[in-house]
Amino acid sequence: MKAPVIDSQVHAYERDHPARPWAGTLVGPAEATGDDLVAAMDAVGVDGALLVSPFRMYRYDGSYALEVRARHPGRFGLIKPFDPQSPRIEEEMSAWAEKPGVVGVRLMLTDGYGSAVEGATGFDRVLVAARNHGLPVNVLCWRKLQQLGELAARHADTQFVIDHLGLPQPFHPPPPANPFADLPDVLALARFDNVAIKISGACTLSHRPFPYSDIWEPLQRLFGAYGLHRCLWGTDWTRAVELLTFEQGVEAFRVADCLTRSERDALMGGSLANIYGWRPTLD
Repeated sequence: MKAPVIDSQVHAYERDHPARPWAGTLVGPAEATGDDLVAAMDAVGVDGALLVSPFRMYRYDGSYALEVRARHPGRFGLIKPFDPQSPRIEEEMSAWAEKPGVVGVRLMLTDGYGSAVEGATGFDRVLVAARNHGLPVNVLCWRKLQQLGELAARHADTQFVIDHLGLPQPFHPPPPANPFADLPDVLALARFDNVAIKISGACTLSHRPFPYSDIWEPLQRLFGAYGLHRCLWGTDWTRAVELLTFEQGVEAFRVADCLTRSERDALMGGSLANIYGWRPTLD
């Protein structure tokens, strides 16, 4: 049986309108609906994806992601950000976990909250609540890798998934001059058995054209440190739209001669299915 191809991170959003107004903007087209994503996935043979409600637009509201999943029930596992400053974290987590298609939650470990990692914090409450509901916690943590390590050590029974290689990624070209400068700190987090990593948006870090030959040496170091059972390929579509096409983000990993078929199957879906306990179902 063919192994499923599952993208570890895509975003969907509708046009800004009064009934569900944007809190901010995300690089990409004026809208990227669930229908648009399914059409793009079908065109390149991607069976399913983790649909991450875009924080920049919808903050902690996952309602549009739920609508997309209702329209395409077999194609998307759902993830939404949680507010560590909310007084109702446990109640909100319980409500989210009960929704059809939910597979995880997200923490934005950014400058607004990063200084609060010490001691009992809202982060801890999110992590405990997610653990209690069996939900992996996806963490945007570039430039906050040490803090993530502290959380992973404190919550050894919570499944963490590092977003976007743990590295700052560009929204527009050119890529950073030294995009893998923080790689040693990312590799150090592999010592925590409860930490996996999304190999998402990797192609946006390349200084070379498709198939992005300069990303593979650092990626191989990540594969070696974490093991492919903890590495999850993804495109971060549509954030990456200014740097490459969706097809290029998929095909770069299909044509990589440094991966065997079994390694590719694990990286492009098998490991994700094991960590999240979810696989797409096609009609």
